[in-house]
This record gives sequence, C-alpha cells and structure tokens, in this order.
Amino acid sequence: MFKDILYVANPLGLLLMAFGAAYLAPIGAALIYGDGALRAFTLAGAADLIAGLALWHFTRPYARDLKSRDGYLLVALAWVLTAASASLPLMLALPGLSFTHAYFEAMSGVTTSGATVLSGLDNLPHAVNLWRHELCWLGGLGIITLGMAVLPLLGIGGMQVYRAESTGPIKDSRLTPRFVQTARSLWLIYIVLTAACMLLLRLAGMNWFDAVCHAFSALSLSGFSTHDASIGYFNSPLIECVLIVFMLLAGINFATHYTAWRGKSLKIYRRDVEARTFLLVLLGSCLLVAYYLWSREVYASYWSALRNVSFNLVSVVTNCGLVSLDYARWPLFACLWMLLLSCVTASAGSTGGGIKMIRTLILFKQSARELFSLVHPTAVHTLKVGGQVISERNALSVFSFVHIYTITVIVLSMLLILSGMDFLTAFSAVVAMINNGAHGLGAVGPSHTFAGLGEFQIWVCTFAMLAGRLELFVILVPLTPAFWRE
Repeated sequence: MFKDILYVANPLGLLLMAFGAAYLAPIGAALIYGDGALRAFTLAGAADLIAGLALWHFTRPYARDLKSRDGYLLVALAWVLTAASASLPLMLALPGLSFTHAYFEAMSGVTTSGATVLSGLDNLPHAVNLWRHELCWLGGLGIITLGMAVLPLLGIGGMQVYRAESTGPIKDSRLTPRFVQTARSLWLIYIVLTAACMLLLRLAGMNWFDAVCHAFSALSLSGFSTHDASIGYFNSPLIECVLIVFMLLAGINFATHYTAWRGKSLKIYRRDVEARTFLLVLLGSCLLVAYYLWSREVYASYWSALRNVSFNLVSVVTNCGLVSLDYARWPLFACLWMLLLSCVTASAGSTGGGIKMIRTLILFKQSARELFSLVHPTAVHTLKVGGQVISERNALSVFSFVHIYTITVIVLSMLLILSGMDFLTAFSAVVAMINNGAHGLGAVGPSHTFAGLGEFQIWVCTFAMLAGRLELFVILVPLTPAFWRE
C-alpha cells in the first residue's frame, strides 16, 4: 500500500508545484487593491511550492510509468491535497475561520460546487474572492487535465489519468492523437469562452473584477459570487441573459464545442443527441415552470415569471448555483423539479455534475429495450443512442453507476438525518453536493449558507462534493481492499 502511494507521489509533487502558480492571481489582486491579504497568499503560495518540491524530490526514486490503478489514486489524492493547500490562505486571510470550514470552502471551489460557509462576501478582500473563483475555474475541466496541458512531464501514463478524471460512460475517444494535445485543445475552448463571457459581462454593466469572477463561475458552473445577493445584486436582465448563454455552453460537452469550432459548423450541436436533448429539456422546463408559477399567481405576468424562472432554473439544472432570487419561496413542486433535473441533465464532458444526460438517455433506451424484449423475446434489438451502438459493457456500467449514485445519496442523507437534520434539508443538501450544485432546500436553500451545519455535517457534505466531482468510482475504488492487493 505504502509503495503504491509513493509511485504517485512524484507526479503529485509536480502537480502541487504547478498549482503554486495559481497564487499569482490573488497576490496580484492584493497588490492592486491593497486589501491586506498579500501576506496570507504569499505565505500559502510559498508553502505550496516548498511542499510540492519536497514531495517531488524525495520520491524521484519511485518515479515510473503510471498503471491504470495509479491514475485513480493520483486523481483522488490530487483533489484531496489541492483542497487542503487551497484552504491555507483562507485561514490566514480570514482569522477565526476553522480548518473544517476552510476545507469545505476550498473543496467547494475545486469541485465547482459553489456552496459556501462565508457571509459578507461584498466586504471580503478582493484577493480572497478572486481565489475562490479561480479555484472553481481551475476545477472546471479538472486540475489533472490542466496539469497534463501545461506539464508534459505528467504525460507519462497520461491516458490512465485521463480515463480516471474524465466523465461519462464513453471516454476512450480522443479529439486529437496525443493526450497532451487533447487537453490543450479543450483548455483553449475553455479559455476563449471564459474571455468572451468576461467581455460581455463587462459590456452588460459589471465592473471588471465582478466580470472576471462571474465568468469563472459561469464557465465552471459554480455558484460562487462576489455578493451575498449573488446575481440579484445587479438586478439586470441583460447580465442574466449573458450568464444563461454561457451556463448553457458550459453544460454541453466541450468536445462538441471543439468539434464545432474545428468544423466551423453549428450543425454539430444538432447532430449531438446529448446536447440536443439537454437544450430541449431546459427550454421545455423553463416554459412550463414559468406557466405553473404564473398560474399559481406567484408572478403577475407570464413574462416576469419566464425571466425569473429561466435564469434560476438554468443555473440550478446545470448545477451552477448562481441565483437572482430566493427560489425556495416558490411552490415546492418547482423546487423539486429543478433539483430532479440537476441530477440528470448536464452533459458528459461538461463542467456540470450529476448522472449526466448521456447516462440518462442510455437508461431510457435500455428500459425501452427491456420492455420490447418482454413482448418480442426472440427479437434482436440493438441498443443505440444518437446512432451509436452502446455495448452491453457500457450499458452495465451505467446501471452500476446509477445504483451506486442512489445508494450514496441514501446513505449520506441518512447520516445527516441521524445527526439531527430534517429530511428536506438533508436530502436536498446531499443531492446538491453530489451533483456539485451550490444550494439545497430548507436550511441550505439559496438564501442560506452552510455555516449553520455542524462539523460532522460539514464533513459529510465535503465528502459528497468530492465523490460527486470524481464520479463516485474514482473515490470509492481506492477504498476497496481489492485495490491494494498485488
């Protein structure tokens, strides 16, 4: 067991050193705004670099080509240690913030969950706010993928890490022949979309700092904001429209964006069954929920209902978590419908969480095939999604994932209920965290933070965020005895 950890410690040290470069942004913000956080981020950045250098140096004798199971261990440890490193400047810059709360905040950032234990966001040091949003942005396509893109040294055994990090049931297709080139292609699209979102938010009325932070949140589908009122602070339909567009783009597979860009054709989106279904589900839900709220006289006009529903529903369903109002005051059906969709709607290969739309489609297709087989037991009926044949192995892995997802939600919800939390709060908190969303309902609704939870409850939610971001298997596989057997 100890040797297995040493084998991945060398590339992990390189990754921590690379992560040290991320401290330059908040250090720059502290210098520009003079917010008093310079010392905290300078010390934390130095500590990260020294720790990474020491880990890399002392484990060089154990460096080797990564095997398949090494990828799982490297990814799991990378997320755990990165969150620990990212929590240090928060504790230094915000006196009184406990390690539990700081780690939750950092894990929420790197997993792009966007849940927070902090209040008074409007008055936080600019460096702290930028750090929170930068963590989300880096976590968006995965810190491992970023490391592969900028550190070819980590390309040794790169596909093993990529398969462990990537999402979705079909992960072996590549955009380009070499993995490093694939990672760079995805990050190029990610950076271009982020820059476009920044510019449009600035033109829509945000200042540059808010535009940068909220562009990071939108593209990473994270609920972090620089204001306690989130997007409601701006009360701007134009800003909401800009964010809706980019949240939708972030909820679609980035490989699809790259293919459309390379082919210079928007027809790619129409041909992608996952993207097409994702957009149709969101459009239909916005129209129907808006009509439901209008018919229940929550809003005086349908168009007012449509504006408020469109932004908040898209944000919740894509697991972004930015809000323009306290939607928990809507009738319970609307809230639960959005929570349900957040489990299944985001595309594989996007920055969203949950079961993913491709798995949902496979489940429906397989269920339909089973019903067909009951009526025609001798007929041969191939399972296809979007014209692509789905193997029995992939279909089985989807059912296994959904089973483990369901069991995990039940077990973690029961733990929170056992700790004294009410059912609605416990269930919605676990669903939100495992989907990497920012808000649940009840005591963790959009008008609340997670600061009111007990320490045990915070750690349960932290584990749920990590397990959801790593798609359950990556974090659960290293916990099995079979993983450590030779």
